[in-house]
Amino acid sequence: MTDKPTYSRIAVLDIGKTNAKVVVLDGSTGAEIAAVKTPNTVIRDGIYPHYDIEALWAFTLGALKNFAQQPGFDAISITTHGASAALLDAKGDLAMPVLDYEHAYPQEIVDAYAQLRPPFEETFSPHQAMGLNVGAQLHYQKTAFADDFARVAAIVTYPQYWAARLTGVLSNEVTSLGCHTDLWNPRDGRYSSLVDTLGIRDLMAPIRSAFDALGPVLPEIADSIGLKGNVPVYCGIHDSNASLLPHLVSRPAPFCVVSTGTWVINFGVGGDLEHLDPRRDALANVDAYGRAVPSSRFMGGREFEILSAEIGPASSDDASAALAAVISKGLMLLPNIAPGSGPFPGKAARWINAEDASAAERYAGMCCYLALMNEACLELIGAGGPTIVEGPFSLNDTYLTILAALTGRPVIAVPGSTGTSQGAALLTGVKPPTGAERQFVPLEIPGLAAYRRAWYAAMA
Repeated sequence: MTDKPTYSRIAVLDIGKTNAKVVVLDGSTGAEIAAVKTPNTVIRDGIYPHYDIEALWAFTLGALKNFAQQPGFDAISITTHGASAALLDAKGDLAMPVLDYEHAYPQEIVDAYAQLRPPFEETFSPHQAMGLNVGAQLHYQKTAFADDFARVAAIVTYPQYWAARLTGVLSNEVTSLGCHTDLWNPRDGRYSSLVDTLGIRDLMAPIRSAFDALGPVLPEIADSIGLKGNVPVYCGIHDSNASLLPHLVSRPAPFCVVSTGTWVINFGVGGDLEHLDPRRDALANVDAYGRAVPSSRFMGGREFEILSAEIGPASSDDASAALAAVISKGLMLLPNIAPGSGPFPGKAARWINAEDASAAERYAGMCCYLALMNEACLELIGAGGPTIVEGPFSLNDTYLTILAALTGRPVIAVPGSTGTSQGAALLTGVKPPTGAERQFVPLEIPGLAAYRRAWYAAMA
């Protein structure tokens, strides 16, 4: 992050599983100047469900064209969700659609892949449902669609696909390779044995640092969107690692970062890899510097969306009274709303003592559920020090208060709609953003300890 040019404004392409955004950030403060977003849709036609890449590309070009006029930008960075890779033909076009990682494969292909994947001790990547292991995606694509796969000339991780489309330069990058793909050995910093098992080593694009400027925007694209001069495009980073990066730069270990979006990803900076339980969705991620970081996760954002739609509008005028009622009644929600991942696999969701609950009480019960799930995830990675919460959950005071009380450690809520865009902007060499952080000190919540014991007992 040294010896880089000074940029006044950075445009960030930020593709999450639910929405895609283009954001312009101030190079001196990290503040968000302008933003536009669109849904990230899945196309169900074709050989398998896949992302609407051309719609995302049109959105990206339209946003960059508008932002080139006002407020302007002089560098581009990229961040996307994980568990995705792009398969390119010899011309650099997509040889096969970019597979939706929530697509479930035929059981015989699932069983065959289970015999191929390396042990957890090599990859620190647990078995995941659907296509959440990129290695499983590649095996499925190669096995079920052999003729299409024969056209593949290069494989690139998802942020780097967009960098390649903007610059023509192919690359892979370790934060996406190290995101439960089965393809990476984080302890040794190299590809895992699966790359050779699948016979794809020669297809893997060169590995570049997330901090590398791959090249300027291609001339024909620059002309079409009205760019003046050469605008560099940085290699890019996995979105949860983008949220982690500002804290790696500015905070001493130990601390943990809770990156919230569709997924709640937990990073235990300063922890170790020796006690991770792959059966409970604990794993190692790889940070922007190539270092393994103990991690855990659950699909908390998706669960929040499902539950909020079920509960309906809930008044926050007296959240403390609703929380006290939840605890006194023993109103609770058990995992899992979104099956197939998280610290309590195989559990089926159900409400307890919720028959006559108001919407406000159900909302408070949901917040208890999310905080208990998050506490379990943090325990799995031996988290210590303060807990920094990024993204949408940083606005949920009830959840933040409960999480601080459960863990007995301070919780720091980082404001803003997302930390991913700001983290991606750091790849260009700008300083970490500064802004007001909200502190939640651990408070004694009457009855919470007994409520927690009852929650675990109900699961048993």
